[in-house]
Amino acid sequence: MGLFFIKCKEAGHVCDKHQYEEASITEKIKLKIHLMYCSACRKHSASNKKLSQLLNKIKFQFLSSEEKDNIKKSFEKELKKHQQ
Repeated sequence: MGLFFIKCKEAGHVCDKHQYEEASITEKIKLKIHLMYCSACRKHSASNKKLSQLLNKIKFQFLSSEEKDNIKKSFEKELKKHQQ
């Protein structure tokens, strides 16, 4: 292929890098050119973008160690009841 033409496999990799802001300017240009003529990769890129936007909206909440221990104790207690 030519200087700015890449295969779908490389385009997918660059798309992922671009999603995490790790793609170089040259890679971004190659991806843009590839997306102009490849509908499958355009769909993949659009899906990737939507997924990233959804994940950025989520406010992750994690359980504290104490909460995890309480859940574990409750589970073990209930399990013992059903094993008898």
